Amino acid sequence: MANQTFELKGNLFTLSVLQLFSLDLTKLRQDLDSKISQAPKFFQGAPIVVNLADVQEQTVEFKELKQTLVDLQLNPVGVCSGTQSQHDLAKEAGFSVLNYSRDVQPSTPLQSQAAEVVEKQVYLPAQIVNGTVRSGQQIYAKDRDLIVLGAVSHGAEVIADGNVHIYGTLRGRAIAGAQGQEDTSIFCQRLEAELVSINGSYWISDSLQGEHWGQAAQITQQDESLKITALVKG
Repeated sequence: MANQTFELKGNLFTLSVLQLFSLDLTKLRQDLDSKISQAPKFFQGAPIVVNLADVQEQTVEFKELKQTLVDLQLNPVGVCSGTQSQHDLAKEAGFSVLNYSRDVQPSTPLQSQAAEVVEKQVYLPAQIVNGTVRSGQQIYAKDRDLIVLGAVSHGAEVIADGNVHIYGTLRGRAIAGAQGQEDTSIFCQRLEAELVSINGSYWISDSLQGEHWGQAAQITQQDESLKITALVKG
């Protein structure tokens, strides 16, 4: 071990998936730029996987697509769900090919043991922030919930491996379940967020401006998407 220079390990990372519905790269650039401008720090350098499931019958200019994403300061790392021909062309353009499946496989004994360990995991007491989280600040509560006794300003970011509770207005970014916990939530007294994310699923401001915008709200993850409900259930 003393002379060992590296070790390879398997691990799980959250990657953003760009689901393509059209191959109009000019419009793609415009639409993506508009989305990214709402939370530029969140997307800067973000690894992106391009899902080709809805454009399998079309010819993809992968080099042009890759350059489009790079120009927007994204990091295109791979493609998934294309045809074999598309995957071959993607590799030539420098993309990796990833397998993407939502199928649930039967648990092996080892997986069952791992699940039991997870169930027995005890989180640390919640981390409490007494006051407003200011623009440019980032607070991370590792292995615990985060409670903010104030607002989260524009340009501020709060992150927790557990739940995020904000006893004020959420104007910045809030991320719960940062290490992959699905059953976490974001609670806030007033929803005006730049971005919310749970277990890798995220919505930015324009997706949030519906019925619960400006209201007390709870954000949860459901079927790999987000769901917003009133904080106080009538």
